[in-house]
Amino acid sequence: MKGEQYKLPTDLILDIKSRLKTLSGQINGIVKMLDEGKDPEQINIQFRSIDKGIQKAHYLLLDEVYRKALAIGIVKAVDSCPGNCGNEDKIEYLKSEFPNLELSDLTNRLKEIQTIETRLKNYNEKKG
Repeated sequence: MKGEQYKLPTDLILDIKSRLKTLSGQINGIVKMLDEGKDPEQINIQFRSIDKGIQKAHYLLLDEVYRKALAIGIVKAVDSCPGNCGNEDKIEYLKSEFPNLELSDLTNRLKEIQTIETRLKNYNEKKG
């Protein structure tokens, strides 16, 4: 992902912006509740709601960015591996597991595919 310009899909941008606008309204609601001296437990409930909302918006962004980067990395690795590069099994494994990966797995798999890409680049430079 470093150095590569990636544009988020319009529907994702609209979704995240909508969520952030809702969260902004909730934050303004907390300010009003504080001004009105509302019960701290009610305020705490609003904070928890905002926390969940911001986590969801952040998750949507990260999932999109990491999933896209991993997909691109897998495609590059497949294209770079001539069939006897020593990474065929790992590339095939990442390809088959890709649709089922959770966000927590995406970051680790992205590191793996980047390592494979570096190895393949070195392999192809030595070969070519």
